[in-house]
Amino acid sequence: MLLAAALALLASGAGTHPRAGHPGHACVLAPGELTVDDLPAGSSATRCGAVGRLVTHGGAGLTVPEPGTEVSVDSLTADGSSRGFTLAVAADGTVSYGYDDGEDGGTGGHPADGEGDRSHAGARHRPSPKGARPPRLTGSRADAPAPCADTAYSVADRKEYGTYEWFIGDGPQPGDLPRRQVRQAFEDGITAIIRGRNACGLADTISARARFLAATGHEAGIDQMARCTFRDGMNVWDAGDLSSDSVATTCSWSRPVSRGPDRLIEADVRFNIHDYTFTDDPTEACEDAYDIRSVATHEAGHVFGLGHVGQGHENLTMFPSSFSCSTTARTLGKGDVLGLRSIY
Repeated sequence: MLLAAALALLASGAGTHPRAGHPGHACVLAPGELTVDDLPAGSSATRCGAVGRLVTHGGAGLTVPEPGTEVSVDSLTADGSSRGFTLAVAADGTVSYGYDDGEDGGTGGHPADGEGDRSHAGARHRPSPKGARPPRLTGSRADAPAPCADTAYSVADRKEYGTYEWFIGDGPQPGDLPRRQVRQAFEDGITAIIRGRNACGLADTISARARFLAATGHEAGIDQMARCTFRDGMNVWDAGDLSSDSVATTCSWSRPVSRGPDRLIEADVRFNIHDYTFTDDPTEACEDAYDIRSVATHEAGHVFGLGHVGQGHENLTMFPSSFSCSTTARTLGKGDVLGLRSIY
């Protein structure tokens, strides 16, 4: 009799925690960091009390934003692996994801690496131990199409509709260079994106705008493990410590509009000066230093809505490694320009 009653109780679901996304019910999340499996797509961030909690996936992480907001993390890596994902919380609290886990690049006119497919569950990447430098990229740019012959691009569902007004952090700078010089390098990277700078003969038809404001004591909303924390309403570019496999990281927050891509409301960028060396003038004597302007151009691409392209597209700026001691990514390839034109 008791056994039958217990079986009936289990069958009814009584005494068990409701699934996180079950409508009309509260849910209980374990303390500490969450994974995308703990808070699956379709869950309610509000009913689960997940707003403000950290969610991780494939070595990347971000803090669950308030309803009606989307946050994305994108990292430039030493080994060229894609590292990042997007978490959106709808106005009613429903959670959805987009993943940057693909290995294959896209083709012109189509998103690359699974971007835009928020139901895609790609392979996960194991993060490197803190303090361990990832291996040098072994892929050959000689095997990839030339920059002006490669039409691949990937775009995120967001756009800067106004003017991107940004600040530079007043702390340590990449390459231990003067803040003024680093600001000029950052500005050069941003300008390359908003003007579509290329050597392919493609005219500048991109309508994006940006303006530098000042130095600030505010920091980018990015922690030491290259995870997005909280936004403060300021677009900050700075330098500090990140996970050892991240050369630089961009965190972007956006909100939906009635028609068109989401509206960018903040984008922060951090360079990893704890694990990597940076230079503003790579020479033949350069060893393992990253060109500030190349990295800045790549990160600015994320700010203005570009995503990563995958293996086989190593000569494009938005390939997820800028290759140490190289200035190639300072100039956009055809796919990079086509991606920006599709947004602006």
